[in-house]
Amino acid sequence: MLFDGSDKVHIVGIGGSGMSALATILLQRKIPVSGSDLRDSVVLDRLRAGGATVYIGHRSEQVGDASVVAYSSAIAKTNPEILFAKEHGLKVLSRAELLKVVVSQQKAILIGGTHGKTTTTSMVSLILLNAEVDPSYLVGGELNEVGASGRSGGGEYFVVEADESDGTFLTLRPYLSVLTNVEVDHLEHFGSVERLRDDFRSFVTASTLPAVVCVDDEGARSISDGVSRLTYGTRDDSDLRIRNLALAPHITTFELFLRGRRLGQIDLPVPGVHNALNATAAIAVSVALGIDFDLAAQSLSRYLGVARRFQLKRVTDGVRFVDDYAHLPTEIRATLQSARQVSPNRVVAVFQPHRYSRTKLLGVELGEALGAADIAVVTGIYGAGEDPIPGVSAESVFEGARAILGDRAIFVPRRSELAKTVKKLLAPGDLCLSLGAGDVSLLESEIALVEDD
Repeated sequence: MLFDGSDKVHIVGIGGSGMSALATILLQRKIPVSGSDLRDSVVLDRLRAGGATVYIGHRSEQVGDASVVAYSSAIAKTNPEILFAKEHGLKVLSRAELLKVVVSQQKAILIGGTHGKTTTTSMVSLILLNAEVDPSYLVGGELNEVGASGRSGGGEYFVVEADESDGTFLTLRPYLSVLTNVEVDHLEHFGSVERLRDDFRSFVTASTLPAVVCVDDEGARSISDGVSRLTYGTRDDSDLRIRNLALAPHITTFELFLRGRRLGQIDLPVPGVHNALNATAAIAVSVALGIDFDLAAQSLSRYLGVARRFQLKRVTDGVRFVDDYAHLPTEIRATLQSARQVSPNRVVAVFQPHRYSRTKLLGVELGEALGAADIAVVTGIYGAGEDPIPGVSAESVFEGARAILGDRAIFVPRRSELAKTVKKLLAPGDLCLSLGAGDVSLLESEIALVEDD
C-alpha cells in the first residue's frame, strides 16, 4: 500500500524517536497525521508545529477519521486506540510495517548492528545532504546539524537506522546493508544466539550492493564470511583501512586507505575510536555510492554528534555533565574511552541498567565495563516495560564494578536518591557521565535542583 492525500494516519506512541521521525516524514509528504502519547514533550511541540494533531493520553475517540492506525513497539495490543481501529476495520500497522510503506519508493541504505547505528546513520545522512542528492532519512536520535530525526527527500536514497530489536531490519529490502557489529542482545526477540546470528547474516546477504561490514568486530566478520562485502576497520585485511589514528581531547584524526591507495585524512570533531569506525563506515557508503571522498571528509569534519551520544549537557561549578545512551558493555567501554580522551581529571560514571532480561544476561559484564571509570555509581534497573524477573537486580552490575573499583563503586538502588548521592561525590574538574537508555538522562537537571546541605 501507498499513502496519498486521502489517507490520514494516527500514530499511537507518536513521541518516541522512531515514530516521531516517521510522523515528520509523513507530514512533509502532505499526509495528515494525528497521534497520542502519555507525556508532552519538545518532540510533540515540534510535531504540532509541523501540522500534526497530538493528544496526551490514549482514548479511542482520538482516532477520529483516520484511515490508518500505526503503533510503536512499546504500545500494548490492548491499547484502546488500537482496539478501536481493529473493531472498525481500519488498517493497523506496526512501526516496522509503517516504515516499509514509507521507504518503499526509494533505495534503502540500511544501517544495522548491535550499536553504533544512530551515529553511523546520522553521518551517512549528513554526507548525502551535503552531496546534494536530496536523501530521505530516519535516525533514532536528533542530528545536531539539521535538527530533525526524519526527512523526506526527493532523491533516490533513503537512509534508515535498521533496528534489530523487533526484527525491523529484515522487513526492508536493502539496496545497501551496513553492519557495524554483532553482539548478543535482544534475546527476548531472537530467542537464541543462533537465531540472532542467522538474522544478521540474512541482513547482509540481502544487500544489492556488496554489504559494508566492520571486520574489527569478530561477530560482524564471522557472520558475513563468504558474503559479497566491502570491509572496513583497522585490520590489515580491511578494504577500507584506518591508519595513523590520533586521539586528542577535541578531535579524532586518521587516514583512510582503500585497498592500499590513500584516500585522505579525516578530522572528526567527536572523540573515540568507535566514532572513527562509525565515520569509516559512512565513508565506505560514500565509496559504494560513488560520492567524492573530499566532500564526505568535509561533511564529517562538521559532524557534531547526536543527542544522547556523548552529549555535553552543562558545565556547572567546574563539573562537566555528559550524557550517553550506552547500555551494553562494549558501548560503556567505548564511551569511557571517549571520556578519558576529553578529560584529564576524574570520570564519575553513573549507570542505570536497562531491562531486567539484559541485566540477567550481562549484569556482571556491565559492571566490569564500568571499571574504567574513577568512580562508578550504579542505580536500579529501568524496566522499559518489562516485568521484574525474580532474583534479578542491579546489584549484579554493582558487584561487577566493585570487583575492579573496590569502594569506588557505589550502589544507589533507589532512583529517587541518585541525584543527591552523586552531587556529594562531585568536585571541580570532574566529568560526570550519565550512562543508560532510561531516564538517567535527566540526572544533570535533577542534580541542579538538589539543595546544598
